[in-house]
Amino acid sequence: MAFLGKIRPSLWRPNNGMRRAALLTVALLAPPGVLASPVKEELNDAQLRGSATFRYLGLPIYDAKLYTPGGAPLNWSEDIGLQLTYRKNIKKKALVNSTLDEMDRIGRSTPVRDQLDRCFKSVTKGDSFLAVSNGPDNVSFWLNGQKTCTMSYPGIKRSFMSVFLGENTRSASFTQKLQGR
Repeated sequence: MAFLGKIRPSLWRPNNGMRRAALLTVALLAPPGVLASPVKEELNDAQLRGSATFRYLGLPIYDAKLYTPGGAPLNWSEDIGLQLTYRKNIKKKALVNSTLDEMDRIGRSTPVRDQLDRCFKSVTKGDSFLAVSNGPDNVSFWLNGQKTCTMSYPGIKRSFMSVFLGENTRSASFTQKLQGR
């Protein structure tokens, strides 16, 4: 009996490694939406509307999710959230340049290079950018849950989001899936 008394306290000592493993397991097994997300905090009644994977020359670049109030169809007069989870590493300069090039290509260019340069960061595989509109003239960005900035410019919501959700995107099938059609 004395032997059990000596070893029993050691069985219940806190183990930080076990705690971390348990928390990671809970995080990985939790249903989507249970864990805190800026989209739920920033967009009223945010619900997933659609999702799609954007590919270039057949290679997956990012997975996209569109959040709308109540999961309703895209309505440009309502605020929306767009999440991109990257499948490859991309430098900040490439993100800024490609965004501006696409805005120009679809006819929605705006002089926001400096703002994009402040908002965007280089991404690595698995990183997730979230853009949430607040009216027609503001879009806020989060990288992996941390707010990076808010871009303000007349019509910036439509100009930026049209790269992914507009009438003249690089991939009509991607846009239709993202819009939940």
